[in-house]
Amino acid sequence: MDVLLNNLDLFGPFFLTTIELFLLSAVGSLVWGTILAMLRVSPVPVFRAVGTAYVTIARNTPLTLVFAFFVFAYPLLDIVKLDYFPAAVVALTVYTSAFICEVVRSGINTVPVGQAEAGRALGLTFAQILGQVVLPQALRSVVPPLISTLIALLKNTTIAAGFSVAEAGAIRSYLSERGENQLIGLLWVALGFIVLVTVLSFAQRSLEKRWSVAR
Repeated sequence: MDVLLNNLDLFGPFFLTTIELFLLSAVGSLVWGTILAMLRVSPVPVFRAVGTAYVTIARNTPLTLVFAFFVFAYPLLDIVKLDYFPAAVVALTVYTSAFICEVVRSGINTVPVGQAEAGRALGLTFAQILGQVVLPQALRSVVPPLISTLIALLKNTTIAAGFSVAEAGAIRSYLSERGENQLIGLLWVALGFIVLVTVLSFAQRSLEKRWSVAR
């Protein structure tokens, strides 16, 4: 307990940074991943090819390399300046959105084809059918894998500590500099992540209960 109480100036701000990093990356991943899923089921071959290529490359590239690109290589392009925190958000979003895409696409495939055909019969466009008919049903059916992907994203935020982002994954090194017991410190960090994951699991159960009734 002393390790925690004596270093609240580390645990508090660093976990807050982790939460901010997670929330921003989660929103970006959900939006971009959904767009990618729409590309992958698009009737336009070029769009499908772009979506497939993105997912294939992103899912098979180690997250550490994605971080290294946006932290070290991307600044050399001199397009938009990114500090370490924004670069971490972009890296996590680029990587996680590929997995979100596949989760959403699997949900789209569970929606009966007749739903889309009914939409076309009413004169709806492809985008309208997806946005108003298919996606609302698809997202309800993929809550568990979607939350599981977000939990993986939460744990992946610790990689940002290796790229100069002061978040929970960096607490150990700071405890080492202060001469504190690193093992006890890591146990507190693990407990912090367990609490955050529990919150996400509770959100999953709540959404499943609500949407099961709505369906």
